[in-house]
Amino acid sequence: MKFPFEVPFEQVQANPDEFVSAVFSCLESEFLVLPKGDGFIEYSVFESGYEALKRSTNGFSNINPTNTFRAACDAPISLIVVRTILGFTPPEWAYVATQRTGVEVSQGFIRTLDRKIRMDPLKPLAKGGVTQERVKALIETACSFLSEGAPHVEPDKIHRLDKADTRSGSSAINTMAGMGVPYAMLLYERFLGRPFAGHRDSVSELVGDCMESVVEDALSKAKISYRKTKRAEKIADFDQTPDFIIPSEFNPKVVIEAKITEDDGTARDKVTRVQHLDALSRAGQPSGRPKFEVIACIGGRGFGVRREDMKKLLIATKGKVFTQKTMNRLVECSRLKEFKSKPKMP
Repeated sequence: MKFPFEVPFEQVQANPDEFVSAVFSCLESEFLVLPKGDGFIEYSVFESGYEALKRSTNGFSNINPTNTFRAACDAPISLIVVRTILGFTPPEWAYVATQRTGVEVSQGFIRTLDRKIRMDPLKPLAKGGVTQERVKALIETACSFLSEGAPHVEPDKIHRLDKADTRSGSSAINTMAGMGVPYAMLLYERFLGRPFAGHRDSVSELVGDCMESVVEDALSKAKISYRKTKRAEKIADFDQTPDFIIPSEFNPKVVIEAKITEDDGTARDKVTRVQHLDALSRAGQPSGRPKFEVIACIGGRGFGVRREDMKKLLIATKGKVFTQKTMNRLVECSRLKEFKSKPKMP
């Protein structure tokens, strides 16, 4: 089986399905294993926050701002327990807290607070000042929601608090904590929430970094000059910044997009990014030769779902699509070989 980077592009254009199958054959997925990343919370730590909150609220029978704030002071990880009970993301909690209390709880503050707690779950929070005011606003809002329970909504809608432990107010939490959650309900709410969804989102950059590291290793071994860009970095003449520019952004000859995704919808977005880089390369080039070569280094089952998307990727890169299994061919089967340092003559 020939890979698309091994043959003239005209051959890929003539029979794209053959080369789509070739790329699909070497795509790998690691969706069963996730990196923990910095700030990963082990169950024992989470449970300590749960127990601190339970003690402070008398077994969840008296969930009020005073008792909850006391728990947060004793064990800041209890704030993440409260957020988990609500089922909110940090930005969502900040938004409703600002709306309900009038205290400005910014997205930056809540993200920083959440990260600080994850990194050191038992370190006491700073007392006084704007931090304490905002934490109290978050807790006041949470207690209000948990006391109210899920309001009535239209039959074709579902409220975010319509969960087994928050549907009927704080009494439901007390009941659940005392009797244990019915397994069917636990499974149903897990089904609605996707297992490990929050953690998968939080480490998505680390997953992508795996492919970038492989590319970086290949370039370094060949002693090729390159510019690795940062997330959301702005580069002149690039309205969409690629992951790597060779040899530099001042004289781009090769650009590389290094992407891993387990979701086919996200994969489609990544293909569109590569197509845009191809269009940017060809824009204003009277000679017909692109200004720079576009390479895609991909991984994950998301890229192996839609054949039409892979055809688009092959066309946009002129066949220069590599996976982890074919990364050893990256330099020799692309314009990168032009920038490879030659060994010294004896």
